[in-house]
Amino acid sequence: MSGSLEDLRRLLALADAGLMYGRDVFDKERYQEMKSILTKMIGEYTSLDDGKIKCVLDKEEGYPTPKVDVRAFIEDNDGKILLVQDIKSREWSLPGGYADIGYSAAENVIKEVFEETGYHVAVDKLAGIFDTDKRKDIPQLFQYYKLFFNCTVLDGTFMSNNETAACDFFDIKNLPKLSEKRTTYEQLCTLKNRKDMYLE
Repeated sequence: MSGSLEDLRRLLALADAGLMYGRDVFDKERYQEMKSILTKMIGEYTSLDDGKIKCVLDKEEGYPTPKVDVRAFIEDNDGKILLVQDIKSREWSLPGGYADIGYSAAENVIKEVFEETGYHVAVDKLAGIFDTDKRKDIPQLFQYYKLFFNCTVLDGTFMSNNETAACDFFDIKNLPKLSEKRTTYEQLCTLKNRKDMYLE
């Protein structure tokens, strides 16, 4: 039995909704069994084992919706792009991450940039929204809406932290190895070449 990751995630969302809103105890048992089967099937698409996937999914409560990721697009005076290096994978991406509850999207990106780089930034505008489901060649456990903001550095210097090993500005034609689940080359090119807000 197989299916696309998109189909499996959709079925998983339906199972989660059934567990949340279902009233019949037997139906809930069926939804739980469906979720267990889907967890195993989703494991075929990711590098995570069934136990890790189950642990991640069990933390998800409420009605299932796409997750929100915020990223800062920052250029220096030479048009080079600010990237941060993940401390574990050593791959690079735009600074950012999950949006935390209690902050606006813009406040989240300001917070993320400071935590990962030590820079204080101002948000200029929303530059774009990407849907990770549009990249079938980069499968992810969840669907993400990625909000990219044009930002300007106000002040600061890089500070050691538990997320990033370094930060630096790079020419679009000479990029380091990217963490594609966080930032893709195509996203960088689109953000660099288009100045108005767009959806993709």
